[in-house]
Amino acid sequence: MRPLHGEQGPWWVTVAVRGSRVEVVLRAVTPRVDAAMIATGVAALQVAEEYGVAAPRLLGVDLDLPASVETVVGSTTWPAPPEPERVHRALERVHVPLEPRPGLPLRTRPIAVDDFARDRRVGTMSTTPLLRLADDVVQGMEPPPGPTVFLHGDVWPGNVAWVGNECVLIDWKTAGVGDPGVDFGELRKQMAITYGLKPAGGSAYWDVVAALNTPTVLWAAEATERRDGFLRDALGRLGVRV
Repeated sequence: MRPLHGEQGPWWVTVAVRGSRVEVVLRAVTPRVDAAMIATGVAALQVAEEYGVAAPRLLGVDLDLPASVETVVGSTTWPAPPEPERVHRALERVHVPLEPRPGLPLRTRPIAVDDFARDRRVGTMSTTPLLRLADDVVQGMEPPPGPTVFLHGDVWPGNVAWVGNECVLIDWKTAGVGDPGVDFGELRKQMAITYGLKPAGGSAYWDVVAALNTPTVLWAAEATERRDGFLRDALGRLGVRV
């Protein structure tokens, strides 16, 4: 039994079943994962199986505990050079039309369990002139019209498992439904922060939303600089002078 997030779950578990070894992922409540997130992950994997979306498959669920067990999928070691286009195509297959349902609420930002823009707005987190400007811009806009689809909700490199040249999204605890831009903006932001890539296209509005839902100061100065560069570019595409 091996923890996959520091000393916490989820856990990679090797089980002996009738003389054979089976590897599974066990998810349960931890200090960073509550019962609602377990329920969301279960609901998301049920939808993924219903629509044939590439994702882990549920093997067992007990929401009274709560806990779930799912299949192990691929490796989270990215190819070199990174290939965000493959992840983009995988997301297009994830984004089947879907309305909100129990466990899968409407999402208006990635990683919806966090709201760093609100934290800065109410003064519980420090801010910067750039982040304040971006938040003012988004607060004064209506989201662009778009379809309501199934969302992964947390598209970062650690949640992308590679099976050969194809990728499968894992860790669906902040999934939901909403505009496809919620996932695409997060993917673009993560590629900018992690690899320094500047993907073309995309929705400037959703790029700004993704950039705002990060701590003011990231884990490294370079990461913060890359986030700010990504945000400046998105604001420029909205016609905002920075």
